[in-house]
Amino acid sequence: MPFLFGALLAATVLIARSTMRESPAFEQQPPPGAEGAGPLMTTLRSQRPALYRTFAISALGSVTYYVGISYVPTCLGAVSGFSESDALWLSTIAALVVIVVTPFAGALSDRAGRRPALTLFGALAVILPPAMFGLMTQSSFAAALTGAVVLACVAGGISAVAASAIAEQFPVAQRLSGLALGATAATALFGGLTPYASQVLVDSTGWALIPGALVAATALAVLPVLRRLPETAPAVRAPQPGPLAPEPEPQSR
Repeated sequence: MPFLFGALLAATVLIARSTMRESPAFEQQPPPGAEGAGPLMTTLRSQRPALYRTFAISALGSVTYYVGISYVPTCLGAVSGFSESDALWLSTIAALVVIVVTPFAGALSDRAGRRPALTLFGALAVILPPAMFGLMTQSSFAAALTGAVVLACVAGGISAVAASAIAEQFPVAQRLSGLALGATAATALFGGLTPYASQVLVDSTGWALIPGALVAATALAVLPVLRRLPETAPAVRAPQPGPLAPEPEPQSR
């Protein structure tokens, strides 16, 4: 049933994608081959700072999501002693919270900027995860629900803002190559390995809060990158000089 439902959603998305128009920024770029080297080599040569920033943002988004959402059922069952049914219900509620938080986090980044929004959620990722995993180790359903929901809010907020921020680090011609190199590598490393590493460390040390500590350590390492992130939100960044920049209107006396 899940795979059939997923196939239905995939068909719906395919129809929607096939009727979409290309963005104006894509249509204005030079034709393929006009810039000489291919986009992959051009990205490696000229977009290394953007690749580093993309890797850092994606690492934070991956570790908060895959530990704060995907690992939660395992933690609740293996560490906290919840039944499989209760653990899945808690994780389902947390996933629904992500859906609710995402548009609000995106709207915040559109109005306040990508850098302030990511810095805010990054700071929350430093402070909250150890305490939330502490709540989830208790036998109380309400405490575990609180911990799972707060972690979902942090993970959903970071993922919502990162989706736009990492794409905006690159020019249009190098955008897909930059995402493939920076974002995918970080997701594979921090999304694929961190939940497994969390369980191994919990089993070997007996410290149930170590998944939250891993999230906090990653956020602490990424936070300086977020604070120096160039602002890319169209409504927030200062207009660039050039023919497209609007002329200032004279003030009336």
